[in-house]
Amino acid sequence: MHKIFFVTSNKGKFSEAEKKIKNIEQKSFDYPEIRSENLGEIVVYGIEFLKEKIRKPFFIEDSGLFIDVLNNFPGPFSKYVFNKIGCKGILKLMKNEKNRNAVFKSAIGYYDGETKMFEGICEGRISTRMSGKKGFGYDPIFIPKNSDKTFAQMDIGEKNIYSHRGNALTKLVKHIQKS
Repeated sequence: MHKIFFVTSNKGKFSEAEKKIKNIEQKSFDYPEIRSENLGEIVVYGIEFLKEKIRKPFFIEDSGLFIDVLNNFPGPFSKYVFNKIGCKGILKLMKNEKNRNAVFKSAIGYYDGETKMFEGICEGRISTRMSGKKGFGYDPIFIPKNSDKTFAQMDIGEKNIYSHRGNALTKLVKHIQKS
């Protein structure tokens, strides 16, 4: 299998992808990100920008945390919100809320001369407190469905079984293997 670039500056995302895809290399490359409530639109815009600059097959990923009671906030603005208020801010917004349902979504765009999209979701809930030291971002407050642990309490292999990104990466791997 030929080398595939994962264009991301996020070491946590790369570590998760590296567990699923062999012959992968991280490539940091700044590209503009449009504001949209649709993860797929954001990814396609990034692919269009990068496809003339990267000559090998590559993929990019965008994800978001969509919290029911907050009208799907922060959604695709998750990184910005995390940088401003973090997990503690989300927990503060959720204080006294009974409905703690949330969904993590991931959109991966793969380019090898053609653009292909792969999506993954992970249903779960927002915990009432931060737990765990592993992972990154909202991992300490997100508990996936059928688990009692937050993502931050799981090693990468276990997280990949449940996670939105893990699901999307599995779809990407199946596509690459068929190609």
